[in-house]
Amino acid sequence: MTRLVGIVRFAAAVTLLPVMLVQQSFAWGSDGHKMINRLAAANLPTDVPAFLRNGEALDTMEYLGPEPDRWKNRAENELSVTQSPDHFIDMEWVDYADVACTAGQNGCPASGKDLPRLRYDYIRAVEKAAVAHPDLNLTAEKIGFQPWQVQEVYERLKAGLREYRKVVAANEDTKPAETAILFYAAWLGHYVADGSQPLHDTIQYNGWTGPNPNGYTTEHKIHSQFETAFVIAAAKSADIAPLVAAAKPKVLNDEWADYLEYLRHSNSLVEKTYQLEKTGGFNGTGTPESVAFLDERMAAGAIELRDMIYTAWVRSGDPVQEYH
Repeated sequence: MTRLVGIVRFAAAVTLLPVMLVQQSFAWGSDGHKMINRLAAANLPTDVPAFLRNGEALDTMEYLGPEPDRWKNRAENELSVTQSPDHFIDMEWVDYADVACTAGQNGCPASGKDLPRLRYDYIRAVEKAAVAHPDLNLTAEKIGFQPWQVQEVYERLKAGLREYRKVVAANEDTKPAETAILFYAAWLGHYVADGSQPLHDTIQYNGWTGPNPNGYTTEHKIHSQFETAFVIAAAKSADIAPLVAAAKPKVLNDEWADYLEYLRHSNSLVEKTYQLEKTGGFNGTGTPESVAFLDERMAAGAIELRDMIYTAWVRSGDPVQEYH
């Protein structure tokens, strides 16, 4: 995609942004989220506490996988509207508007090419970009908050695991801490899984916009067709599990940088997603190529989630300055 074509697509997509906030909020459907959460927990290494890996944990992780999508209801309108942008990030908008942090600011790398680590720094960066591009009507909630939501829930999980260590050291009842931790881990899982779905990381979230030389679908159905109908028809946990198990658990050096790389890789697969749809890959039980693509994407979500939970556990043992 050339820079010029990208700019044209952005302009064409602007009028669709209000719709995006509603339509982009569901990823993988209930079945997919449950499967990804369960596979992540089932593949945690044995040095993670057993309460995160036992049968009760797997059932809890599975049930809570779709939880943030259960908050999408007009009966809870404020919640629905406010948390919708947490499910997606349009990487093309981020790159085009140059929403990058200032080198050295709040942990930004020397290159300055990373995104701001703090949500409010990001909001201010978008506001600055909006002034430079008044024709695009940019706002942070239209671009999405996906990686910031992941980072913030990850830190809740790490804090919860640190408290669990304290409770264990004090020889106190750990069950209340375990309850909180399982919720945080499952909550985190929802958004990490969202990130593995390429159509949650792009302006091309539900039908191609702008120049379309390859004739990709412009109908507003590919999103749900891929992540819900096709998952129900073709996704099998027994096929995805070996892919997750084959990836050795690791402690992430920098969970924020790792997650952004994960999102950018997912975004690189947007056109592949449209190519598969064009050849009928998401119809019925699909084709060998489309099933392999689905399995890989769901496995990627489970692997990233497992490694983030594992990293939170290990890092929860790091010494910290207590807040007073």
